[in-house]
Amino acid sequence: MIIARLLAGAAGLGICLGSVTVPEAHAAQSIRVLLAPDVQQLEVYSDRTIWVTDEHDQAWSYQPVLRIKVRGHALILNGKPVVTDQLKLRAGNHDLKLWLNENGKRTALHTGDEKGGLQVSGLIQLVRRGKGLLLVNHVDLEEYVKGVVPAEVNPAWHLEMLKVQAVATRTYALYQHMLSFTRDYDVAAGIQDQVYRGRQGIDARVVEAVESTRGLVVTHQGAPIYAAFSSTAAGITEDAMVVWSKDLPYLKGVECPFDIESPYYQWKASIKIEALEKNLRQQGYVVGTIATITPHSHSRAGRVATVRIVDSNGELVLRGEDLRKAVGYTVIPSTQFTVEFIRQDVVFSGYGAGHAVGLCQWGAKELAELGYSFSSILRYYYPGTELQDASLTQTPPVPSISATPPS
Repeated sequence: MIIARLLAGAAGLGICLGSVTVPEAHAAQSIRVLLAPDVQQLEVYSDRTIWVTDEHDQAWSYQPVLRIKVRGHALILNGKPVVTDQLKLRAGNHDLKLWLNENGKRTALHTGDEKGGLQVSGLIQLVRRGKGLLLVNHVDLEEYVKGVVPAEVNPAWHLEMLKVQAVATRTYALYQHMLSFTRDYDVAAGIQDQVYRGRQGIDARVVEAVESTRGLVVTHQGAPIYAAFSSTAAGITEDAMVVWSKDLPYLKGVECPFDIESPYYQWKASIKIEALEKNLRQQGYVVGTIATITPHSHSRAGRVATVRIVDSNGELVLRGEDLRKAVGYTVIPSTQFTVEFIRQDVVFSGYGAGHAVGLCQWGAKELAELGYSFSSILRYYYPGTELQDASLTQTPPVPSISATPPS
């Protein structure tokens, strides 16, 4: 039945399993990527002249290094104060390398390489917010996709899987871009959206995957979809309604028996009871001394929808995803778990990694290795969708609430 659906997905697109026609014409699109939200000191390097402009189009040039510090209402540019709330930095068509600077010492941005810095193309924008600066990279959509693919999956994986990731990444970015008109950025560079590391990890196979799918996005009724993806479903993928209270027709659960080779397929984790109590209080929950934690309800796919915590103050029922957030997404990789108490520890035993909504990356890897095309794999994990040139899409409907995916 699953194989039949994959075959039907390819047939429904009017394509063969091995290829898809990519439109030659595609309008260039810039994506605004938040690299860091509260920058105090920044060091920028280029082997070409760095051009800097403020909001009044006053310009300065620096070479090869520009050091920026926040000091009161001014920004200090290589020792010279400039009163401005916004700067734009570029080096023509050449890349910039970025480091944060703490106490006179270079430190890597969380998405960059500590020694080489975060190397990015496009334009850097600094926007004052409170006592710090938003650090935003304005980058061509296709270059952004190249920077996400090797950060989200292993670039040595099957080429069709890299194409799957490229199209999903492009779709997610375009969806957020179309709905981010009230924000200073479209996507963040971390796991809250998609991990982006600039030029790091880009090789010939990544470039081929992106360029061979250039401009293609997954659509529903002519608009880019909210192309959620996660590592390992370890069973049926999850409905968006369960995780985010969003009834999206293309984010419904499908069977995924393909990811058994994932290192995250089965796991066990523990946390001290006292640490869990502290974490819950930091998240705003009123809890006393915890006596028991038990799954309270399950989703159709068998994941923990809610948990019941009995403590010295009474009881607390919270969503499984909220428990993951409180404990740590890396500690509890998914909501497909059981709970037991062993002395002073709470032990979680489970399967899968991530929210399990939409595309399963390890499942897509296996399907690609079995010979299925990127287009049929996308059609399977996002039922009822079509591939379309991004330049021909319309704006998706505005969601009623935020749809930020937990990792």
